Amino acid sequence: MLEQTHDEQEIIQRVAALDIGKAELVCCVRVPDPKGGSRRLEEVKTYSTMTRSLELMADRLLDLGVTRVVMEATSDYWPSPFYLLEAHGFQTWLVNAKDVKHLPGRPKTDRLDAVWLCKVAERQMLRPSFVPPVPIRRLRDVTRYRIALVSDRTREKNRVEKLLEDAQIKLSVVASDIFGMSGRDMMAALIAGERNPQALAQLSRSRMRGKIPQLEEAFVGYFTDHHRFLLAKMLTRIDALNADIDELETEIEAQLVPFAPAVARLDEIPGVGVTAAAVIIAEVGVDMTRFPTPAHLSSWARFAPGVKESAGRKKGNGSTGHGDPYLARILGEAAVGASRTNTFLGERYRRIARRRGKKKAVVAVGRSILVIVWYLLSDLEVGYHDLGPGFYDSRINPDRKKRNHIRELEALGYKVTLEPAA
Repeated sequence: MLEQTHDEQEIIQRVAALDIGKAELVCCVRVPDPKGGSRRLEEVKTYSTMTRSLELMADRLLDLGVTRVVMEATSDYWPSPFYLLEAHGFQTWLVNAKDVKHLPGRPKTDRLDAVWLCKVAERQMLRPSFVPPVPIRRLRDVTRYRIALVSDRTREKNRVEKLLEDAQIKLSVVASDIFGMSGRDMMAALIAGERNPQALAQLSRSRMRGKIPQLEEAFVGYFTDHHRFLLAKMLTRIDALNADIDELETEIEAQLVPFAPAVARLDEIPGVGVTAAAVIIAEVGVDMTRFPTPAHLSSWARFAPGVKESAGRKKGNGSTGHGDPYLARILGEAAVGASRTNTFLGERYRRIARRRGKKKAVVAVGRSILVIVWYLLSDLEVGYHDLGPGFYDSRINPDRKKRNHIRELEALGYKVTLEPAA
């Protein structure tokens, strides 16, 4: 039986496509023939990626009456023309390069790629990628830079620990955090020239003073002027990174003011704090109309398994693929944080981890958090309500629960015989 579909067959009358490089881009424009008929007029020009040249291209597109401009997500070269054309009022589309892969057996040049992209775009055979609005883009720049600096600080701290090990200083064996107040005082004394293990151990504070004998042993080593020079440089770098991170956090707080209600709502989710909420908003925005359903958001973020089926057989291992790494990272951290709570998400993590392992449990709980985020941002009247850790047990079939208990007892070596109670 024939079924009705909703495919749009309308041809976009005036469309342009850009093949972007670092120094120049190729612009292909296709417009209707003034003489009428089904014929199309085509113009292909090469422009420099300098601002003045892009302004000339925008003026030319306005003269031709172009309404939509399509371009591939090419490295870091696409934002400049995208933002400039967006400011000129064009409907700008950023598309995935996989969606416009050139047909095999044909020559490949920048000019031919631009023409092919334009022909595909005018037939509406493409879908635009998610490009957030300006406020979200600015917030995204700051949050991503903060993540980069935190990673740099972690690497620098690892270098410090490696340097101390090279000097046979075993401070990290005794102290859980060598960059606490006690650890920093001890390393500052090392830089200042103090080498006496007893004197260094006496710099410990609070609970660390209960480990003075171990600290005295840990500071018996071969700390030289070479180590002192490098340690001073590393600690200076860590202090500078700490100052930069603090300034970025202040800037993030300022940019989050318009999104304060959304941050407060996301903060209610177990495992999601203010920092995680800021990253989530920076990556997905607050306007969920871009994602019609929670499934669309999960699929875009690659937190849903791909479907691969051929000849009636499903292929693949259920891999989700690679999506936004910043969003994936913060959802993974939130899932691990939720796993330590006595909540619905915590129990969901533990149930899946027992059967499928911790990695799959992190992805599953991360997807659940993403679904909750979609609902909280889609409807301001909806509040977060935790279902509780007993949600699954209260809905499990009694016969299934009985089989599970029997299986667990048999796994312990017992023979189970059931008799109904009076």
